[in-house]
Amino acid sequence: MKSYIRNLPSTVIDTAFGIVYGATLLAALFPPLYLAASGIRGGFLGMPFSIAYWILDALVIGLALWAKYAIEDVRGELDEEIELGAAATAGGAA
Repeated sequence: MKSYIRNLPSTVIDTAFGIVYGATLLAALFPPLYLAASGIRGGFLGMPFSIAYWILDALVIGLALWAKYAIEDVRGELDEEIELGAAATAGGAA
């Protein structure tokens, strides 16, 4: 699976995550979707559906961010080391 992820073009990965981010952004910021969900009678796990709507939206974006991080880790694209410039290591006097 890791070799498959490493061989994927970055445009495919960026497009897939862009679609997920766009869908969750639309769900969070487009009022008619929320208003339609708030009119649903009945609960979901003991809470009103309008509250579950926001929790579901937050869970999807959180899981998408985690998946993006995991994929970047597999591909070796994370910036884990920060190199300080000469001015920062010499006390910052410029």
